[in-house]
Amino acid sequence: MAKQFDRIEDNHRVFIETQTMFFTGTAAAEGRVNISPKGMDSLRVLGPNRIIWLNYTGSGNETAGHLIKANRITLMWCGFGKQPLILRCYGTARAVHPRDADWAALVGHFGAPLGARQVYDVAVELVQTSCGFAVPYMEPAGERDTLKAWSVDRGDAIPDYWATRNTQTIDGFDTNILGDDT
Repeated sequence: MAKQFDRIEDNHRVFIETQTMFFTGTAAAEGRVNISPKGMDSLRVLGPNRIIWLNYTGSGNETAGHLIKANRITLMWCGFGKQPLILRCYGTARAVHPRDADWAALVGHFGAPLGARQVYDVAVELVQTSCGFAVPYMEPAGERDTLKAWSVDRGDAIPDYWATRNTQTIDGFDTNILGDDT
């Protein structure tokens, strides 16, 4: 049976921090719903109602465009290991870009990540847990190094990639990756 909480409890935080993967979900009022898997040690719980996650450069930028249109986000974790649990955090988020004043403070939680595109600062309004009894057991084989290698190869040209691949969602919504002009 699902249980709801108005904050991230200590046991929720421990569960979140032990997962190697999570999912993000966003949608504008119209267009496609986006669900995206995330990994690479890209998430921090900063408080009972605050999570930040580092978004690396990728082939799309749906979350950014959706949040501009409808500021709502869901983060989800599945217990693929011993503990059967599904945990969702519902809330709102803002995209913080390298050009923003609070970028250095937020990205500092992750070291010096190559290829970082945004940090999403999530205000958690509701936490929901459910059993996860049907989630299969799976063991992570390890992190992929493909994105890190891609970022090293691109170096200072990553913003050029943003300009050609990340300024709009697949539904044509602006993502503001380059500033207010996009």
